[in-house]
Amino acid sequence: MSKEVVLDIETANSFADVGKYDPSLLKISLVGVYSYDTDEYLSYLEPDLPQLWHLLESADRIIGYNLLGFDYQVMNMYYPGDFTKFPTLDIMKEIEKVVGFRVKLDDVAQASLGEGKSGNGLQAIEFFRRGEIDKLREYCLQDVKVTKEIYEYGLQNQCVKFKDRLGQLISPQVNFILNKENTAPISMTLPL
Repeated sequence: MSKEVVLDIETANSFADVGKYDPSLLKISLVGVYSYDTDEYLSYLEPDLPQLWHLLESADRIIGYNLLGFDYQVMNMYYPGDFTKFPTLDIMKEIEKVVGFRVKLDDVAQASLGEGKSGNGLQAIEFFRRGEIDKLREYCLQDVKVTKEIYEYGLQNQCVKFKDRLGQLISPQVNFILNKENTAPISMTLPL
């Protein structure tokens, strides 16, 4: 059984709030994950993040969309190690390697799965600011579910789909297969 984890974060503030594009200046409101090992969706508010580290450290691989360009940069401000050292599948980066440009998660979800995201990150910030934690959790875990389904679609079909700027359907080939030789547990917070 795979110990892969699908991850997405939501932030408590935006780039407009911090005055520039620098993910390291953002604060986490909630992290949502799906664990293939336990077949469950979990969420962690900012104060609960230390409880998440063991799950991520013991994962065969962390899967997400724009992990390297966003999520990890924010999470590294909370974690004693470096998330970029973790075995990672950044779906957006894999697609970008093939097509040469970044593609939105919602565009890939709409074309590959026939359903998209339930909203946008600014809505999640508003949920957090209004104290609507259940709505925030639901939004984040829906993004985790969409990312998980895109991952599974890519595994099964060796491609994903999206429409280009001209509205043409593109199906770039992807390789999401886990290479177990390149996975090793990370131990930054676990006692020796």
